Amino acid sequence: MFSRLVFGLGLLSATALVHPALAADARTLQIIVSKDKQSLAVYDGTEVVATSKVSTGKDGHTTPSGIFSVLEKQKYHESNLYSAAPMPFMQRLTWSGIALHESNSVPRYPASHGCVRMPGAFAKMLYGMTDPGVPVIISDGELIPQPIDHPTLFHPDAPAAMPLLSDVELRPSMPDSPEKPVQVAMNDTAAMPMPAAPPIAAPEPEPPSEPVSMLVTRRTLRETVIDIQTLLNQLGFSAGNPDGLLGPSTVQAIKAFKTLRPAEFAGGRSLVSDTLLREVYAAAGKGEPPNGIIMVRQAFNPIFEAPVTIADPGLALGTHFFTLHAIDEKAGTADWLGITLENNLSRETMKRLGISNQESSIITGKPIARSLSRITIPDETRRKIDALIAPGSTLTISDTGLGRETGEGTDFITITRG
Repeated sequence: MFSRLVFGLGLLSATALVHPALAADARTLQIIVSKDKQSLAVYDGTEVVATSKVSTGKDGHTTPSGIFSVLEKQKYHESNLYSAAPMPFMQRLTWSGIALHESNSVPRYPASHGCVRMPGAFAKMLYGMTDPGVPVIISDGELIPQPIDHPTLFHPDAPAAMPLLSDVELRPSMPDSPEKPVQVAMNDTAAMPMPAAPPIAAPEPEPPSEPVSMLVTRRTLRETVIDIQTLLNQLGFSAGNPDGLLGPSTVQAIKAFKTLRPAEFAGGRSLVSDTLLREVYAAAGKGEPPNGIIMVRQAFNPIFEAPVTIADPGLALGTHFFTLHAIDEKAGTADWLGITLENNLSRETMKRLGISNQESSIITGKPIARSLSRITIPDETRRKIDALIAPGSTLTISDTGLGRETGEGTDFITITRG
């Protein structure tokens, strides 16, 4: 997922600015598209390395805003939706049809059927700069990545310092008396030539670790049911495979559990509820159930997920995106960059998620720090992720879960405006 820049790129046209000092080594890029400005900027850390005008979707075919990544690349592609229209240097963002691609018509106002059009020379250059997995952020307004330092963010474990041998008896290297002769045993090497030392092979460089993508969000019915299935199985109720589905075995196990606790569930009509989750957790000796989850993917494949706790769940977290630009293994530090996307939730969504307050300050002031401070990640989960992160890793914080575009062969896709 690392992005590779081509050495010696120059100024392509009046619509594209390319940094004159790009090196040939691997760099971590992210692409940010502004629909208001009809522009695209490529960032390496906080530095803009390339820019271009674009044309996004016109009325009736609006380009969605949100967090994406390059899923697939084809030098020549034809549209599956619009009469096999040519889409050279296509970089797919969703499997439903949104992509970056070259076009002969880039008037710098919304003109496409939903894709992001780019001038030919820039589209070709950008195609050569990116690898699958590079983040692409599409927003209404202009966004600029900023350095973020917060204890909730992940960092590599610093190597443990070697302990001093304080209990070892130290002995002098010189004799007690300078006048006392010292016998030294020596080998006669005149008749026995020393063998030549074997050449020391240079260690092979380790391949760079594959970055991971992470999503912190609120738990949905799926995660709640998985927890209930897992714990009911531990309690001996035979709830079936923990798959998040309310199949016959799970339904029967839930009813059997409730039958043994008539007082707690008197008058309750819903099969799955917060009361059920709390009672199952208490019966299993697990304490208070978590209300959040962190999911981890690598190379577009799910790796694992684990519970987290979100403080003040009635307040919206907002939508935030972080990229890991660089790490220092020896120091145990990580350089994270963050942005906040505007994401106004509908009343129906807020009710479904249990959000009572979506204050406007969620996108002003210091929303990233406030949201990060509300998230508690168990130490075991943190250690597991600390061992996985590499430059290019990403973290999304969102109230709205996986999103309809997230699926097989994708990172976590978050739509903030359809």
